[in-house]
Amino acid sequence: MLCPLILTVYGCILAEWRTQRPVRHRSPWERAHFLHGPYPATHFGPKACILPNPTSVMHIQDPASQRLTWNKPPVNVLVIRKIRDESLVEPFKEICRFLVEEKQMMVYVERRVADDATLSKDEAFGSIRNQLCTFREGYDDISDCIDLIICLGGDGTLLYASSLFQGSVPPVMAFHLGSLGFLTPFKFESYKTEVAKVFEGNAAITLRSRLKVKVVKDMLQRTGQESYSREPQQLQQEHNGLLPHGHTNSEAGKVTLQLQVLNEVVVDRGPSSYLSNVDLYLDGRLITSVQGDGVIVSTPTGSTAYAAAAGASMIHPNVPAIMVTPICPHSLSFRPIVVPAGVELMITLSPDARNTAWVSFDGRKRQEIQHGDCIKITTSCYPVPSICCHDLVYDWFESLAQCLHWNVRKRQERLADISDSEGGQS
Repeated sequence: MLCPLILTVYGCILAEWRTQRPVRHRSPWERAHFLHGPYPATHFGPKACILPNPTSVMHIQDPASQRLTWNKPPVNVLVIRKIRDESLVEPFKEICRFLVEEKQMMVYVERRVADDATLSKDEAFGSIRNQLCTFREGYDDISDCIDLIICLGGDGTLLYASSLFQGSVPPVMAFHLGSLGFLTPFKFESYKTEVAKVFEGNAAITLRSRLKVKVVKDMLQRTGQESYSREPQQLQQEHNGLLPHGHTNSEAGKVTLQLQVLNEVVVDRGPSSYLSNVDLYLDGRLITSVQGDGVIVSTPTGSTAYAAAAGASMIHPNVPAIMVTPICPHSLSFRPIVVPAGVELMITLSPDARNTAWVSFDGRKRQEIQHGDCIKITTSCYPVPSICCHDLVYDWFESLAQCLHWNVRKRQERLADISDSEGGQS
């Protein structure tokens, strides 16, 4: 009888305290975020997850302990092949035959790949081809049934595979059969052994963070209404740097595109001969204006792509960060910066911009950005679990050396006799 009485008294005290406590209303531009970025989803596809580590009490697991395990044996495998490359036809047939006949897997491929004329003419492959499950990008949703992705090609193939999954991404095993191969650590010569190891589980993985991007269009501009007819409170927010000048906030706009991006978002001047002039906001506050050819917002994975060519540092994919890199900035002091993964970036046209801007996402879906539009970017909680050939440290530095020739130079020869050097200095 004592417990209900105590609970009743406690409830009355709590209710009275709440009525007397001043209520603090959160500003719409305040965001509660974790500066290391959102905690990534630990389940990838229907059946894969990170191997539990009972000794770890950290919210962010040690990257060295990130290992893949299967809740249930994988059944459905998606094979992505680089299109318009005839040299990949034979490897594609080999791995499909291996998965279907030896591993009894359900293999999914794109319809345009299955309908390839070379495959249609191959009678020996006909029985395997008839067992393949096909889909069409943009029409068929396969996100809830794929257990493992196998990529045959280069880095672009893995980027394309990532774009097919706008939520949780199944583990990706990428074979180096393209022109660059920075993100594709596996050699195809030993594919049977490597695939068998992955099916057994306990493989090292790299969680490649993605960017969650929204394009918000100003509908007042589209309907011909004046964008400067704003409330006094909004004008004050613009003056304090909390709102972009001339922007009518997200309620007045319409989200026309929402994407998960693995490499980078690029905003450039497009076909115009004028400099690009865009404003950059961080968590709702104006940070700077970018005048030049444009700006790159990239993940650590994208730091070794376009951003590296524009002068940015290369960041290991397990570092929780977002990179902002100007493209040929008009100011020589504008250097690339790295911001925490948990923040929200927003890009808009500057009020005095002479031209519109253009935006692309991993090199796709390019579109024009006009006054009043904005691009909102933050870290996604759905990373791409990329399976490592060795481990996440060795694979990354091996790619730096082999693909980008990082710090590769002619070595100095050792001196034959140290007395020679001493004599030369005297």
